[in-house]
Amino acid sequence: MYHNTESIINSIVGEVGKVIVGQKDALEHLLISLLSNGHALIESYPGLGKTLMINTLAQAMDLSFNRIQCTPDLMPSDITGTMIVEEHAGEKRFRFERGPVFSNIVLADEINRASPKTQSAFLEAMQEKQITAGNETYKLDAPFFILATQNPIEMEGTFPLPEAQLDRFLMKILMNYPSFEEERTIVDRYTSVSEPSVNRVIGGDELIVLQHLTREVPISEELKAHAINIVTATRKWENLEYGASPRASIALTLTAKARALIHGRNYVAKEDIHAMACPILRHRIILSFEAERTGVTQDQVVREILKGVK
Repeated sequence: MYHNTESIINSIVGEVGKVIVGQKDALEHLLISLLSNGHALIESYPGLGKTLMINTLAQAMDLSFNRIQCTPDLMPSDITGTMIVEEHAGEKRFRFERGPVFSNIVLADEINRASPKTQSAFLEAMQEKQITAGNETYKLDAPFFILATQNPIEMEGTFPLPEAQLDRFLMKILMNYPSFEEERTIVDRYTSVSEPSVNRVIGGDELIVLQHLTREVPISEELKAHAINIVTATRKWENLEYGASPRASIALTLTAKARALIHGRNYVAKEDIHAMACPILRHRIILSFEAERTGVTQDQVVREILKGVK
């Protein structure tokens, strides 16, 4: 089964590659988030294909997809749904009209433009995989995955996500500009007569099986301790005001298992933990004033910690 997983992942990457040029790290991290049954936050400049990538991934996995454009006037009920009154045979009844969050994959575009009240509407869905309306609770369909995006420029009129909400995202993914050759391929592909189509590789049920398989990947006690030591080091590192919570230790271990599975291994290696350290920790640590003043980044601090922790 582990061997099959690598071929399945390669097929998914191949289908997404028909549409998306480059961005291999971002795509791998998205797949790891899905296998780990967690949510992801993507930060990149406009026009780099965030929406197209996640929509293409949903098509390859035959999952339902909804996009929510976050704006300051977006209300919580616009996301979760609302109660409406219907009349049947002269009798009025309440019926719950489901919102766009009732989908396998939900893209919350520019989540930092939504008000704090609306941002909090995502919390129950992310953590409990359910929505409460009135006195009723509605379970979300499995698999369920929220991908939120934010723009590192144009911060005016935005509401930065609080640390408690950032911590609920399994990882923060950064997307970079394509190389010259990649951009030329993009231009050739999207200025021709026909655009590429995507074929189904797996369905939701198969993804759930892969998620269970991810948790079964063995990890040695030594490597588990190494992952925990990396996280605990963030709580006393000199350039950090605040470190990561135990949720980061869980995330680092689980995503290392998913990465091992994607690379066709039935065990976790040290390289898996080190490869996932930056995506897992960069949004969970807060730099000290001195570090920010001197231009130190979260990723630089994480790399320092990886060198210092044995």
